[in-house]
Amino acid sequence: MNDKVLSTPERLPQLVCCKVIFFSLVLWVFCVAAQASPIVNIVPETVQLTSFPIEYFIDDSQLLDYQSVRKEAFQKTTSTTTLGTQATVTWYRITLYNSKKQDKSLFLNLPKAYHVRSIQIAEERSKELTNQALIDLNQASDHPLMFRGAVVYPFVVPAGETTVLYVRSHVYSHQWFSSEIYDDAHSRRALVGGHLDIALLVGMMLALVFYNGLLYFATSRKENILYSLYLISGLTWIALSYGLISKAFNVYGDSLFILNLSVFTMPIFLLLFMMAIFETRKFYPKEHRALQGVLVLLVASFLYGLVDIAGALKPATGLASLMMVVTFSVSISLLRKRNPLAKFFLIGHTFFIIFNGFAVMYYMGFVKPNYINSHGVGIGIVLEALTLAFIISYRIKVLEDIRSKQDELKKQASTDPLTQLYNRRYFIAEGRYMVKKAKANETSLSVLTIDIDHFKAVNDNHGHNVGDLVLIGVAGVFQRFSRDKDLIARFGGEEFVILLPEAGYAEALECAERIRQGVEKHIFKVNDGLNLEIRVSIGVAPVDVTTLESLESAIDRADKALYQAKSLGRNRVCGADSSGSAVDCESVQAS
Repeated sequence: MNDKVLSTPERLPQLVCCKVIFFSLVLWVFCVAAQASPIVNIVPETVQLTSFPIEYFIDDSQLLDYQSVRKEAFQKTTSTTTLGTQATVTWYRITLYNSKKQDKSLFLNLPKAYHVRSIQIAEERSKELTNQALIDLNQASDHPLMFRGAVVYPFVVPAGETTVLYVRSHVYSHQWFSSEIYDDAHSRRALVGGHLDIALLVGMMLALVFYNGLLYFATSRKENILYSLYLISGLTWIALSYGLISKAFNVYGDSLFILNLSVFTMPIFLLLFMMAIFETRKFYPKEHRALQGVLVLLVASFLYGLVDIAGALKPATGLASLMMVVTFSVSISLLRKRNPLAKFFLIGHTFFIIFNGFAVMYYMGFVKPNYINSHGVGIGIVLEALTLAFIISYRIKVLEDIRSKQDELKKQASTDPLTQLYNRRYFIAEGRYMVKKAKANETSLSVLTIDIDHFKAVNDNHGHNVGDLVLIGVAGVFQRFSRDKDLIARFGGEEFVILLPEAGYAEALECAERIRQGVEKHIFKVNDGLNLEIRVSIGVAPVDVTTLESLESAIDRADKALYQAKSLGRNRVCGADSSGSAVDCESVQAS
């Protein structure tokens, strides 16, 4: 034996070389496996796939066809994915294998097809094109594959074979894609169901619009109009973005996509609402300028969107982020300045910012799709809308409290504090208006002046407290025997005046006599065991509406008639006609 056995040092390089080759082979196997297309194995009898692996390729040229794109390197993703604004044309590849012994008839459902420009589907088997379809959303209302906002593509996976679906999605701005694989029964159920949550959100928004409309008719406040416009923009965006409009009206394409301008009108009206509800122009100039700056950007984007809406929507998420930062900062600033509404607005706006933050990251492709992320805008809008409705109601309550206090102050300024009748100042101001109205309408108007007979004796004999009770009681009798439209006032002391609209001289005399008798028959119970009988004397005068006679002139003539009633023994009615001559007082005195 001439061969020598290799020593350990001599064998070491060979061992290292073998290990390098071995690990290189393993690495190659893993790389090949990593590059292999994910295959969905159709195993169960019933198929209901809503989450499964697929692949995507972004076609920056927007020109590649099926034959060209199938040679490109695809990246792995899931059946529900979002790629942001830089993936206008994207191809998705779905690979399905049927391990069963019978062919499988399936349906590819694309539930979010309503928001794209066009959908192209290529069906491949054994690397050969077997079928294809093109859906232009501008002409999709009558397309056989379009059903209530979703594309439904039927295909077959033969037994023991693989079918590959290539889906080209051409969007307006944001690429968000969802695909589902069903058998016939589950496909039908998926198409007839869904959107109940969106319908609920829209229904809540419509209810708030109706509620706010009622508030506007009750208050006529500018913020109610702005809030209604915000609600309408919000519900339009929700119904549009989640396919409710497409599903309800079978409308797609450019004519529907223009409604995405609501993504600008919604924050515009929110900013205007903030300016109105907080009165920033008047009380918070620094915050007002900050809101104005964002408002200018939003209005400019809206105007640009009228020309190129797809281009305007690309920076919309960034603009939305800026708007949320500014409005949140302003609400914090108003809270620190002790604005009573700021804390409520901040609560609702925090909900809006949190959920919209999820949505912005979702549309930009920064987070994985889930219900909260994909529905964040709708949830945030509704939660903030509910809070804004509370703010409006709360502000109405505050304003009503202020108005009530103001009305109370006005009432105190215009009424006699003892009898709660109008005072002299209010009577003269309102009486002059009633005289002008009577002259303009050529209607009658008369005035009564009334004195309590021997009222000084009541005060002298029983005290001023009893005198006050008598004044209150007499005022009550005057109100009971007068009409609702009559203007009754206490001029001072025991003197009272009543203005009778639409009452001629004869009717005024009858009214005066009715009041005199009412006082005469009334028993004034001023305190325990003390009942008083009170009498009044009344002067009557018509206001001459055919001349320029003033209210004061008519009151002066009624006073002269009153003095005549007193001089004739009191407890009677005397009148002075428009000529100034007193009537026979005995003829109108009650027996």
